[in-house]
This record gives sequence, structure tokens and C-alpha cells, in this order.
Amino acid sequence: MSPFTGHRRPVSIATAAYPADLLTRARGMVVVTGQNKVSGDPDDAMSSSDAEDDFQEPATPTATQAGQALPLLPQQFPEVVPLNVGGMYFTTRLSTLRRYEDTMLAAMFSGRHYIPTDAEGRYFIDRDGTYFGDILNFLRSGDLPPRERVRSVYKEAQYYSIGPLLDNLEDIQPLKGEKVRQAFLGLMPYYKDHLERIIEIAKLRAMQRKARFAKLKVCVFKEEMPITPYECPHFNSLRFERSESETKLFEHHCEVDVSFGPWEAVADVYDLLHCIVTDLSDRGITVDHQCIGVCDKHLINHYYCKRPIYEFKITWW
Repeated sequence: MSPFTGHRRPVSIATAAYPADLLTRARGMVVVTGQNKVSGDPDDAMSSSDAEDDFQEPATPTATQAGQALPLLPQQFPEVVPLNVGGMYFTTRLSTLRRYEDTMLAAMFSGRHYIPTDAEGRYFIDRDGTYFGDILNFLRSGDLPPRERVRSVYKEAQYYSIGPLLDNLEDIQPLKGEKVRQAFLGLMPYYKDHLERIIEIAKLRAMQRKARFAKLKVCVFKEEMPITPYECPHFNSLRFERSESETKLFEHHCEVDVSFGPWEAVADVYDLLHCIVTDLSDRGITVDHQCIGVCDKHLINHYYCKRPIYEFKITWW
């Protein structure tokens, strides 16, 4: 068999039968096929050591490397699965975890992924297990959590991508009401940014003054155009037919820290104030507010601004 076929074998030929100079010349030759010629140039030749390197077999993994390798897939799971979710123990059927195939749990326990186990052989999920029991109860029998846990379970359902549970939770309070509220707040795309501005201004003022609380002025107005000194809308509609030049005469920014408005909806100023206070409170911020008057900026002729101004008091401790 030709030595260039790629198969390694022990060389047992009695090399003594061949002259030494002939063997030296043979090592410097390269055999090629096709239109290429045989080259005897030592610079173009492949050394015997290079040829051996090209045909080296893969190294066998050491015992240490083999011990560190993950188990071969697919992973097999028992019918009754013991779980350790962030240090909390649960036991359920494998079919329960696989009930909805498009969920993270179904994918995790499909056998396509490796799930580590703890010292007691429980399959470990690195997630807070406080509300995992509510997740299992829904997968088992469709049970929903009590109202006070709905928001927290909703976040867990998002993490585990359990679409049916998300749909059910969105149809009950408080999430159902939240959808309606967000539809209103969607009219003000700047709403979240303005909330952050309120918090930032209040924090800076309290730090500068070394005070427990800070006050700031917030304007909340629904009307699109300013109103007369009699505080009655000049027109019944929120839309005013005015030329571009006339509209510029009414452009005005009240001297406040943050301003919300205008918007077109049934919800009024008090509804938006409730949203602002609720969202700040949900972030652990203590807030009080009261109306301290209106903006009396004179604009043109008999028109004044008359937008309501509220004082917000943010208490930090």
C-alpha cells in the first residue's frame, strides 16, 4: 500500500537493502496526480514529520476532562419529579410540567436540556420559589391565585412563558383594571418620563437642602386651549379651529417643574392625579398633593392660562 494513502502503519521494511543515498532522495520527493509534475525540490517537499502530524488521531480525553463533561442528551426524567426552586421544595408529575408545550417548563423538562440536581437529587431551578406553588396549581387544575398575589404570580408567569395563565390573570382584578388605566395613560407617551422627572427633582432638592421632604409644582390640565377669565371653555369641544398664527399666540409653558396634558378622553384631571400618586406610591415614595391655584399668565386679549397648579410633597423618610 502506498505510504501516501493516509493510513499509518508500522514500517517494517528492511531498510538495509536500500542504499542510504536512495532513501534520502526518496524522502524529499512528493507524488502528485493530474497535470502537476513530480517535484524533487526539498523546499516544496513535505517532511515525514509534517505528514505524521497531518494524520494524527484525536487525543483521548483525560479522566478529569471526562468528569467535567455534561451528561449526554436527552436527559431522562422520572414520572414524579422532585424540584428545588430557589431553596423551596416541590413535587409534581412530569406531565404537569409539560402541560403546555410552549412554556419554559415544558422545554426544560423535555429532555433536550440538562437540568442540574442538588445533593438530594432534586432538579434545581435558580429562581425565587415563593409563587411557584401558584404556578403548579394552575398547571395542575387551572386554579388562579388570590387577588393580593395576582401581580406577583403574573411576573412569574411571564418568566416561565405560560401564556394561558397570563391570559387568565389579565382578565381579573387588579390586572383587568390596569389594562383600562394603561389605555388612558397611553394618550400621554411622556407619562413615565415625567414621573421620573418628579422623582429626580424631589431627590435633588431634598439632598441640596438636607431636608426630609421636597416640594415641587406640577401642572395637570386637560383642555387643549386656554380659557377665559370666567374659567369657562370658549368652545364646548376640545378642538379649536384656529389658524396657525393664532395658535402660536396661545403657546405657553406654565412656570412649574413638570406639566401633564393635554389629552382627549372622558378621564379628567383628578383621574390623572390618582394615576400619578398611585404609581409613585407603588415605588415606595410617600407623596401628598394639593391644588395651590391656577396659572394666571395673560396671553392675549381676554384670554388667560388658568391651568390648575398642584403642589406635590415628596417625603423621603
